[in-house]
Amino acid sequence: MQEEKYLKLLSEKYPNRQAVCREIINLNAILNLPKGTEHFMSDLHGEYEAFYHILNNCSGVVREKVILLFGDDLTAREIQEICTLIYYPREKLDMLQKEEKLSREWYRMILNQLIEVAKLLSSKYTRSKVRKAMPEEFAYIIDELLHVQKDEDDNQVQYHKKIIDTILDINNADQFIIALSGLIKQLAVDHLHIVGDIFDRGPYADKILDLLLEHHSLDIEWGNHDILWMGAAAGNEACIANVIRNNLKYKNTEILESGYGISLRGLTLFAVSAYPKEQPMKAALKAVSMMMFKLEGQIIRNHPEYNMDDRLLLDKIDTEHGTVVIDGQIYAMNDSSFPTLGSDPYELSPKESVVLEELKAAFLNSVRLQRHIKFLYEKGSMYRIFNDNLLYHGCIPMDDSGNFEGVAFEGQTYQGKSYLDYADQAARRAYYGKCDHNALDFMWYLWCGRKSPLSGRNIKTFERTFLEDQSAWKEETNAYYKFYHEEKTCNMILREFGLYTSMSHIINGHTPVRTGEGEQPLRANGKLLVIDGGFCENYHKTTGIAGYTLIYNSHGLRIKAHQPFESVYQALRENKDIESDSQLIETEKSRVMVRDTDNGKRIQDYIADLEKLLQREFQIENIS
Repeated sequence: MQEEKYLKLLSEKYPNRQAVCREIINLNAILNLPKGTEHFMSDLHGEYEAFYHILNNCSGVVREKVILLFGDDLTAREIQEICTLIYYPREKLDMLQKEEKLSREWYRMILNQLIEVAKLLSSKYTRSKVRKAMPEEFAYIIDELLHVQKDEDDNQVQYHKKIIDTILDINNADQFIIALSGLIKQLAVDHLHIVGDIFDRGPYADKILDLLLEHHSLDIEWGNHDILWMGAAAGNEACIANVIRNNLKYKNTEILESGYGISLRGLTLFAVSAYPKEQPMKAALKAVSMMMFKLEGQIIRNHPEYNMDDRLLLDKIDTEHGTVVIDGQIYAMNDSSFPTLGSDPYELSPKESVVLEELKAAFLNSVRLQRHIKFLYEKGSMYRIFNDNLLYHGCIPMDDSGNFEGVAFEGQTYQGKSYLDYADQAARRAYYGKCDHNALDFMWYLWCGRKSPLSGRNIKTFERTFLEDQSAWKEETNAYYKFYHEEKTCNMILREFGLYTSMSHIINGHTPVRTGEGEQPLRANGKLLVIDGGFCENYHKTTGIAGYTLIYNSHGLRIKAHQPFESVYQALRENKDIESDSQLIETEKSRVMVRDTDNGKRIQDYIADLEKLLQREFQIENIS
């Protein structure tokens, strides 16, 4: 019955035998095209300019194609000039215009070069898909130029030349170059994966999200910093305090005040009155930190299942002696002024409550923030299985024996895949559910909980804030980070998520690869790849580089190690690209085609349905 109903609906889309045959022929042809290029990026941490550049140069893919086409005929400088124009067409054209370097001859040359690059990149797609990627206002002209064929009388070549001449005659070349450059970048990368942590540390996560909103095809695997902002936007007060504290600490208040319209004035006025001896920003940082520790304490006391009572430290402070007791040991504190602590140290003072209510209202009512967070929910998830690879940001919690660790929430026990599925559902309930306090509190746990799959370590924010003794700062990591070096562990994880092929990998972010200390992004004999190489400028000294990205095309996997990016201005003035080293990880024995991908499997299922429809229609025709 269900199949009959489905085939009847399908027959409305394909009303006759020839329509069905045509679609089967078309889909079978698509299956035999090479798979599109996937681009993996992780831990962007608000570094807008570096992200923007790598997004534009597609981790070097664009430059590789330009060199392939023109490497024997052009100088390195001329090649980079073309690349910079593709990356930043508007800005580069404006600069060349001011320098009076634009001429009819230059326009003719560059238009022909860009058409050749677009031709090369479009060769792995159907003409229909390429046409859909084109800007509507230029689609017909670009389509004609990309498919010019040399004939006996050179009619098509003359046709091509006349189109270019007309573009120049009507002063439409700049707009056409911008359109071609956008098409080239879209064809260079078919799908983008962001493996977590768009927010915090760097200043412009909001600008990154504006770019992602316009991207043609992407997915996002939530990171701990993303989930923190998502919890804040849902109204979790502890998450709100953490977000503000992070941005005060890293001096990124612009994203709050200018980016999202969240004023810190009330907090600062309160902080100055509470801590008059401190500078305003230091006072605000201390004030919100104390509010944060109180709010976190309330969550911990309300959820004994989190097993985090050892993080209740405000009641262990001895203000008279300036000490605190942690795990039975007495530590000297670097601060003994805590005027907001009352008889219940985890209760907000009346003034703190007023400040918090203002901040909470600002987060809930920020139109731009809510738009960005809804986008994270629409495109994001705790993990993703894509073309037989498993993508997640943090970890799969394990015990000391290397087995999946069981966790109990809301009366049920979860481990491995079921735990990540529960976390994903809870995160959605927190934002879309009405008054689901358990789910809302769980957003904070995902940010920093001891067995959180996004955190993966025992957070010591209190110790790092108030203790000089750095021996107390050590944050123990989950056993996952010990066992994920072993191939058998990675195979266990892949099987847990239904992946059994020898070509499956885990793509992981979250922990910066300390390249300067000899660490490598490949783990477990190549089964796991860590692609957090330190986009954030603060990490560059630690990692020795400025980020890893991963490219997966029809020939195999390549990891790219990037050097620090100076600025868009330098890229425009000096045609500077990010210097990147490419390491081949895995070459496919035979080229990966669309039929080998997730989309290919869906197409094959659809073809099977069309063949059933064809058989059904054929039988009906015979009967009639």
